[in-house]
Amino acid sequence: MQPRLPDQTVSTRLYRSIWRWHFYAGIVVIPFLIVSALTGMIMLYGNSIETFLGAKHYVAPDGERASLVEQGEAAISAIPGSSLKLLVNPASSDRASVFIVDADGKNVVVSVDPHGPKVVHSIVKDNTWFYWANNIHGTLLIGTIGDRIMEIAAGLGIVLVLTGLYMWWPRNGRTLTRALVPNFAARGRAAWKELHVSAGFYMAVVLLFFLISGLSWAGIWGEKITQAWSTFPAEKWDNVPLSDKTHASMNHGALKEVPWAIEQTAMPVSGSEAGASGVPEGTPVNLDTVAALARTIGFDGQFRINVPQGEDGVFTISADSMDGDTTNATGDRTVHVDQYTGKVLAEVGFSDYSLPGKAMAVGIALHQGNLGPLNTALNLLFCLFILFMCFSGVVMWWKRRPAGQLGAPLYPRDFRAPVAIMAIAVVVCLIFPLTGLGIALFALIDFLLPKRLKEAGAQSVPA
Repeated sequence: MQPRLPDQTVSTRLYRSIWRWHFYAGIVVIPFLIVSALTGMIMLYGNSIETFLGAKHYVAPDGERASLVEQGEAAISAIPGSSLKLLVNPASSDRASVFIVDADGKNVVVSVDPHGPKVVHSIVKDNTWFYWANNIHGTLLIGTIGDRIMEIAAGLGIVLVLTGLYMWWPRNGRTLTRALVPNFAARGRAAWKELHVSAGFYMAVVLLFFLISGLSWAGIWGEKITQAWSTFPAEKWDNVPLSDKTHASMNHGALKEVPWAIEQTAMPVSGSEAGASGVPEGTPVNLDTVAALARTIGFDGQFRINVPQGEDGVFTISADSMDGDTTNATGDRTVHVDQYTGKVLAEVGFSDYSLPGKAMAVGIALHQGNLGPLNTALNLLFCLFILFMCFSGVVMWWKRRPAGQLGAPLYPRDFRAPVAIMAIAVVVCLIFPLTGLGIALFALIDFLLPKRLKEAGAQSVPA
C-alpha cells in the first residue's frame, strides 16, 4: 500500500480548508477591525480625558449659584430659537452644568457656569470627538447601510476568531506551551507567525466579547432579534398610561444614550392620576424640584434629567455606566416623573432587567471603557493588540504570497468539508442572518472558482 502523504490526513486537509476561510474572513474583517480599533481609541479619549458630550469645563466650586431653571434659560438664550432637551447634572461642584438644546433639528451641547449664570462653551453634538468616532465606529458615517455593513463584518469577525483558534490548536508535535509562548528566536515570516498566533489566542476571548456586545447594538441581530425579546416589559408598571414612543426617543442623534434593556420599552405619559409621591404637592414641577427629588431618592454625583417633550411627555431622571454617569456597571436606574403632578410614574433599575439586559449593561460599560482608569487602560491595550494582529496578518500574507498573485490558501485536492463543519456553518448563518449572507456569498464565489485556482496537490502546509 502506498504511504499516506501528510496532506491526505484528515487533520491536515481540514486545516487547509479552515485556513482558507480564515483568509476569506480576514480580507473583509481586517479593514473594519482597523477602523474599529482607531475609532475605539478616539472614543476612549472622548470618555476619559473629555466626556461623551465634549470637553470638561471647570468652575469655581463655591459661591452663589443660579437655579437650574435659570441655567437652562441661559443655555436656550445662547442658541436663539432652541428648546431644552436634557440636563446633565455635574459630577462635582467644580464642573459646569451641561445642557442639550434642540436648534432646528441639531443637538447643541451647552456648558453653563452656574455663577451668573453664564455660558462657557457650546458645540454641536455631532462635532464632538466621541460622537464623530462613535458614528464611524457604528455606521461608517453612512447610516443604516453602514450599520448593516458593520454587522456583517462583526459576524465574519467571529468566523475569523473561531477559525484562528482552530489553527492555533497544538498539532504535529507542537506542545501547548509552545503554542502559548512565541518562539522569539524565529526569524522572517516564522517570527511574525509566532507572534500572531500567540497574541491571537490571548486576544480571542476579549475580541469575541467586543464583537458580540457590538453586534447586540446592530440593527438586525441586535435590535430586531436579541434586544426585541430581552426588553423590559412596560406592563410591569401598574396602572401607568403608556405612550406610543419608546425610550429610544431620548437618544439624541445616532449616539445611544438609553440603556439597551429599556430602549424599546414604551414611555409612560403625563396627565393622569397615576403614580406614587414625588415632588411635594403645591410645589412647581421643574428642573430644580425634579433634581431635588432625584437627590432625595438616592441619585448623587452625575445624573441626567430629560425634560418633557410635548404635552404628554415626562421628566426622566437616569444614571447609568453606559453614559459615564457612574463606574458601577450594575447601578443603572431610570425614574419617570409626571410633568404636571410631580408623581413618580415608573422606575426601572438593573435588577429589573432580563439576563441579556444585565449582561449588556455590564458589557457595554466594559466595551466603552467606562468602569474606571483600569478599564480604559486595558481597552487601549486591546485596541493596540488588534492593530498588531491586523498588521502581522497582512505581513504574513505578503511574505507568503507568490509574486503577482492573491495567494489565498489552497484546498487539498478533491476536498469536501465534513458534515459537522457544514452544520456549524448553517447554525452560525441562522443565528447571525446578515453574517450568513456574507458566508453564503463567499461560499458561492469559492464554489464557482475553477479547481486550478483553489486546489493544491498532495503537499504539506507551509510553516
